[in-house]
Amino acid sequence: MPGGRLSQQERQQIALGLADGLAYAEIARRLDRPTSTVTREVMRNGGPTAYRADLAHRATERRSHRRRQAAPRGAEAPPPVHGRDTEAVREFEETLTTVFMQNGTPKMMARVMACLCVSDTGSLTASELVGRLQVSPASISKAVAFLDSQGLVRRERDDARRERYVIDDDVWYQSMVASARGTLQVAETARQGVAVLGSGTPAAERLENIARFLDYISESIIRAADQAREVLHTAPTAPADADADTE
Repeated sequence: MPGGRLSQQERQQIALGLADGLAYAEIARRLDRPTSTVTREVMRNGGPTAYRADLAHRATERRSHRRRQAAPRGAEAPPPVHGRDTEAVREFEETLTTVFMQNGTPKMMARVMACLCVSDTGSLTASELVGRLQVSPASISKAVAFLDSQGLVRRERDDARRERYVIDDDVWYQSMVASARGTLQVAETARQGVAVLGSGTPAAERLENIARFLDYISESIIRAADQAREVLHTAPTAPADADADTE
């Protein structure tokens, strides 16, 4: 399977595939590329309805140029953390960002979330995020405010009294429960409409069915989240074959 950056010709094939209504997986198959590569390429360059091969190619060249300019001159690059492939980590971070965006998170907020997720500490300061993402402090401030309001990050002060933004394990539980409770509010509002529209009418029956469905789903999610919460605080067990190799 070919690796490396997409060529301009490949981007043109992506644009043609989108115009033909092909799924990302089918476009990727024709290019002999991972589906995640095509998904990330489209989502970071306008989405399926606005993607243009020429603009995407120029945008990629600009990003590459900015990264080269940001690299320290006359100094050796820092050694990879834990022996990781730095480029593979960067590619994964972009893929994770794309998945967050596909699930409704705005781009800048998705980038901050992904950056926090791939950091070993799970927490970064505003200046660290600015340096890693190469964006303005205002962009970081706006993104963090949104994520904080959604319960996806929390703020804390470190020993130097700097504000740090944290995406720890329990954030996922809190976010899931908050989302389910928001859905319950939609269900309650739908049920209020039954009396307004008249019980037994087609519109009222529709709203009652919506309310019952959302009630069931939301309560199931909250119950499942409570039951599985400990998973977030339990160290993963080693695969059985890995244990066998050490014997």
